[in-house]
Amino acid sequence: MQITIHEITQDNQLDFGRCDSSLVVNSKLVVNAEGGRINYTIVDVPSHTKEYRMYRTDFAEYKDDPTKIVFLAYINDEIAGQVKVTEHWNRYALIDDFAVDRKYRRQGVGRALIYQCIKWARKRKFPGITLETQNINVPACKLYESCGFELRGFDTYLYKAIDPITDEVALYWYLIF
Repeated sequence: MQITIHEITQDNQLDFGRCDSSLVVNSKLVVNAEGGRINYTIVDVPSHTKEYRMYRTDFAEYKDDPTKIVFLAYINDEIAGQVKVTEHWNRYALIDDFAVDRKYRRQGVGRALIYQCIKWARKRKFPGITLETQNINVPACKLYESCGFELRGFDTYLYKAIDPITDEVALYWYLIF
C-alpha cells in the first residue's frame, strides 16, 4: 500500500470533502492546568459516533496563493485523507479541515499529511504549526502528540454555541520549529 500526497488542483478538487470523517468516540481527554503546564488524563465515555460536516473547498481560493494550500492523500487512486493549511494571523501555519477516511485510519495517512504540512510550513519559514481539535478525538490527539505537537491551550466554551449542553473541549496543539 502506497500513500501519495497531492496538492489540490482543478482536476482533483472534487475529492476534497469526500472522506468519511465520522468518529467512534469511546474516550476523551480530561485536561487541567497546573504550574503553567497543561496535563491530561484519558477516561472512558459511553460509546457513540460523532459526525463531522465536511465542506467542499474552492480550488480558485488556493490557486496562486503562497499562504495557503490543500493536500489530498490517496491510496490506490482513492481519496484517503485531506488537510487545509493556511498562514494564521500570528504567522503560525494553521492546520484545518484535517480528515482521514475511516477506511484508511491507522495506516499512516494522517502522519503523512502532517509531515507534508510540516515540510510546507518550514519551507515558508513559519515559526511553527498550530491546530485545534476536540478532547473527544483521542486518536487525533495521540497522533499530533506523536508528531511532536504540544497541548498548549484549551477552551471549554468554543462548542457551546453549537450545543449549549456539550462538554466537548477545544484543544490547541502547537509544534514550534
